[in-house]
Amino acid sequence: MLYTSAQAWRDAPSKRVLFFGMSGLGKTYISNILRHSGQWFHYSADYRIGTRYMGEYIADNAKAEAMKVPFLRDLLLSDSIDISSNITFENLSAVTAYLGVPGDARKGGLPIEEYRTRQDQFRRAEIDALLDTRYFIDRSERIYSYPHFICDSGGSICEWVDADDPNDKLLTELSAHTLLVWIKGTEDHTQELIRRFDRAPKPMAYQPAFLTRVWEEYLSENNISDEDVDPHSFLRWTYAQALAHRQPRYEAMARNWGVTVTADQVAQVRSTLDFEELIASALEARSEQT
Repeated sequence: MLYTSAQAWRDAPSKRVLFFGMSGLGKTYISNILRHSGQWFHYSADYRIGTRYMGEYIADNAKAEAMKVPFLRDLLLSDSIDISSNITFENLSAVTAYLGVPGDARKGGLPIEEYRTRQDQFRRAEIDALLDTRYFIDRSERIYSYPHFICDSGGSICEWVDADDPNDKLLTELSAHTLLVWIKGTEDHTQELIRRFDRAPKPMAYQPAFLTRVWEEYLSENNISDEDVDPHSFLRWTYAQALAHRQPRYEAMARNWGVTVTADQVAQVRSTLDFEELIASALEARSEQT
């Protein structure tokens, strides 16, 4: 690991961390505290995905929809208007809208093959955005003179790695330049995430094998065809399974490549000093375990 002990972390003139875990447990909360301190560069992998790697997909999809409207079609063909996404750290709706959900087109669903295509586009985009971490570490120091760096990764990072493989390309690269920190939730947190998702479901990215399994199970249990799937019902039905699927993958990432903090501990952080002590405690706990 980048920091072999709590003391090495405390003494490091440049502190670099990457948070991972389910969305809603505090990654963005802690990132905002550090960014607003003026000493930490905040790299949002999701923002990079939307602006650098999926921007054209998103804009082209919006243009294709606009071309179905005669009034907008004429304006687009005459270059009288332009359509682009307006992605910010706080608003990634354009990315989630593009990913979509599979199922009945009359209810806003996508054909499953198109959905799989977009999932694969996101997978490649997320991997590339994570591999850009080293570039942004250098950029933050060279151009902006930030001493410290935090990467706020997406919840699906665990889908694209094999944490039990000591030669995993992505984890090897990330751990060489950042301390990987898992924000672990309790069963109460999990139930709250499910309730929150049920109120406002949003598209997610899944490992291809997992998506195939849950899709086939949903069709079989409901005795329906691809075209009859209610997209939002499928999304809700899948979410709890996705949480259970990801938990051991996150745990393996923390066990083999990083450290663990809890969502409750993160919620208690109010300053950069609080954060630095939280990471020091996590490193001490790892040392005791090993």
